[in-house]
Amino acid sequence: MSIVRVHNFAISLDGYGAGADQSLEQPFGHADGRLMQWFFGTQTFRAMQGASGGSTDLDDRFARTWADGIGVEIMGRNKFGPVRGPWPDESWTGWWGEDPPFHTPVVVLTHHPREPLSMAGGTTFHFIDASPAEALAQARAAAPGLDVRIGGGVETVREFLAADLIDRMHVVLVPIVLGRGERLWDGLEGLEDRFTIEATPSPSGVVHLTFERREITPAG
Repeated sequence: MSIVRVHNFAISLDGYGAGADQSLEQPFGHADGRLMQWFFGTQTFRAMQGASGGSTDLDDRFARTWADGIGVEIMGRNKFGPVRGPWPDESWTGWWGEDPPFHTPVVVLTHHPREPLSMAGGTTFHFIDASPAEALAQARAAAPGLDVRIGGGVETVREFLAADLIDRMHVVLVPIVLGRGERLWDGLEGLEDRFTIEATPSPSGVVHLTFERREITPAG
């Protein structure tokens, strides 16, 4: 059976997965690129940009599993772009240019659905107003047997965790303090009881945290 996964999701020491004041000019808000600096030099990131080279160290070994076995991504509207409220038009097609790196169907959660958007490379964005469980059912129908990636942003990952729908998660703890923005762990007290958690420090200064859903042993 397919599983639901989170990959390469970076948070600060104080738990923020996004900075404040996201805009077209500052996609990561006041955090700029600091949360993802560990990722930018990896071979995985450079390949996503159509470039060669890059490191193949521990950070890349974690990063490169991002696409393995994935049939569809679910993301929140805030990850898709900075536009809020009703769409003024359909000119915004995401941060990623004409050939986004997903190459799968992508379900975008929004209170303002619009027609699907097909891009180069096999990426099609589907804009729906749905609960996490409803979105997951639609995602699985779009890619039977393949895994579903929860791509972010923070609110979307938190909602899927709150609904207990995530099976495997890779969180990167970055040694910075943001002080403001959007925190991942709010409202998730006791989350650690659901997962086996392993911490792997990297020479780059980040710590890779892997969360694997615990097997539930039947009572009696």
